[in-house]
Amino acid sequence: MERIQLALIGAGRMGQVHGPNAARHPGLQLRYVVDPRPEAARAMAERFGAQVAGLEQALADPAVGGVLVCSSTDQHLGHALAAVAAGKTVFCEKPIDLDLAKVRAAESRFTGARFLLGFNRRFDPHFQALKAKLDSGAIGQLESLHLVNHDPAAPPPGFVPTSGGLFKDFTIHDLDLARWLLGEEPVSVYSTASCLVDPEIGRQGDVDTARTVLRTASGRLCVISNTRRSGYGYDQRIEAFGSAGMATAGNVAPDTLQVLTEAGVTGTPIHPGFATRYAHAYRAQIEHFADVLHGRAQPRVGYADGVAALVLAEACDRSLRSGAAVEP
Repeated sequence: MERIQLALIGAGRMGQVHGPNAARHPGLQLRYVVDPRPEAARAMAERFGAQVAGLEQALADPAVGGVLVCSSTDQHLGHALAAVAAGKTVFCEKPIDLDLAKVRAAESRFTGARFLLGFNRRFDPHFQALKAKLDSGAIGQLESLHLVNHDPAAPPPGFVPTSGGLFKDFTIHDLDLARWLLGEEPVSVYSTASCLVDPEIGRQGDVDTARTVLRTASGRLCVISNTRRSGYGYDQRIEAFGSAGMATAGNVAPDTLQVLTEAGVTGTPIHPGFATRYAHAYRAQIEHFADVLHGRAQPRVGYADGVAALVLAEACDRSLRSGAAVEP
């Protein structure tokens, strides 16, 4: 299989996920690593036989067919647009940007681009199986959804000011899942939230615990439960209720080991964080990106999905501030 060369922009948290997955794919080759931190770039490059480069050098190389944009959130849009302008196929971590107006203003520059946005949960095999059941009519007509997305522990205080807040950083994954599973666009958004986990998050102007209700034009409902701290692991569940039954995708543990004694039953805890819980989804996402690069597929998640999720995230914030349901 021909190996298409890639440039990785950003060797931080998400670059550490996507870079290795791409480098290990038989149809891809990591050629360049771009990062303003020389040590981080060098460590990633040496690990996979790539070169450290500046952005202009990497994008100017005609041998580079694809770009992984894993830089800080405030750099996503600029880096993605530069890669698109250079004629590259682009994978970009979510969100495209925190500023909806800036994203919308860039629409014409994304037209015709091969652009895959990093909503990884659509690639999770458990959630895909649930989606297939819904589409097959296994539970009749879908009526309501319940999405649970609970982090195991609060992020460090320094993360909050640049994150975009709970709705744009965290809930945005659930908003994308809701659109995908409901099969209809929400027409009403109601969010209520508190700061119950870490007072410092509140002092920085954000919330850490929220409930959101989405309603579509046909009346379908989706309730989203979010918290920055569960105390028991990375809680990721979906329940779908239909006219003829329900379907559920529960939490996943690293193994199925259980110990049964007179004292009760103990088992392996659920995954401690996103990197292990969604490891399969991240690999599947890069597999899909490889298919796009090789011309075997069109991007399943793109610019329009990023805009729609960001619109809903902003509606969540407006609803919270107004205390009432709002139109997206």
